[in-house]
Order: sequence, then C-alpha cells, then structure tokens
Amino acid sequence: MTTDPPTDPSTEPTEGPTTGRPRRARLAFRRWRRTRPFWAALWTGLGGFVIFFLPMAPLGKILQVGVGGIAGMAGGVLLMAMALLILLLPGQRHTAGVIAVIAGVASFPLSNLGGLFVGMVLSVLGGSMAFAWLPEKPARRNRGLFRRTAPTAEGSGVA
Repeated sequence: MTTDPPTDPSTEPTEGPTTGRPRRARLAFRRWRRTRPFWAALWTGLGGFVIFFLPMAPLGKILQVGVGGIAGMAGGVLLMAMALLILLLPGQRHTAGVIAVIAGVASFPLSNLGGLFVGMVLSVLGGSMAFAWLPEKPARRNRGLFRRTAPTAEGSGVA
C-alpha cells in the first residue's frame, strides 16, 4: 500500500466554482477514508450482501427452506452491521473483525455454502483486514531525549 503525501491546499491551483467543489469533496472523502479501515468494511459489507440476498426468494420458498433461509439472512444482516461498525467506529475494529470472520465461516453450513463461497471469502477477507488494520502513525519528531551520537575518542574510554 502506498500513501500519497498530504496535499497543501494553498499550493494547488485554484479552480472555478463548479469544478472546485467536487474536487474538494473528493479530497475530503479521501482524507476521511484513510483514517479508517475502509476496504475492510467494503469487503465485509459486500460479503454480507451476497450472503443476505442469495437465499432471498418469495416468502413461500423461504418458509419451505426453513432455518437455512432465515440463518442466511440473519448472517448477512450481521455482516453488514459489522461492516458499518468497522467503518464508523474504527476503534472497535478488532471485535467487529473477529465477529465478521466467525459469521463468514458460519455462513458456509448455514447459507447455501456461504453465498456460493463468494460471500464467505469476502467476509473472511474483510474481517481479517479489519483486524489487521492499524491507523497511520504521525511523523516521529526527534526531541533529543534519546539522541544517538557516535562515541568520541574522549568518551569511549579507550586510551
């Protein structure tokens, strides 16, 4: 993953009123997106969407399918809720990521082979990405507290 250096709005060329607003909105969205596990939430939500809508059928068919159809829909709703939690509360990403992985794996026997494997793989991928995501650390400033200096002939104790 590469990160673009932060852009200074004062050095960018000014644009007209119609083209400047979408550009500012896109840059603001980019800044917001980089402060949270965006891609993890996207994959988890997409996996939940696939698991939720794959068993969708007319109500008569769902009642014939029974627990499998209802469990599939409940698992999909749970995964989409975890995706929202990952996106909106990045501090809870570990809990939501673990729950997403467990719900994704549990969808395999409960919901049409985990959304024909696609939903299961997407939710496990998103949950593990959420668990592994770390916020970007600010640039480290050297305050001189533990400054490393090369030993000199006087201070090294060598005679």
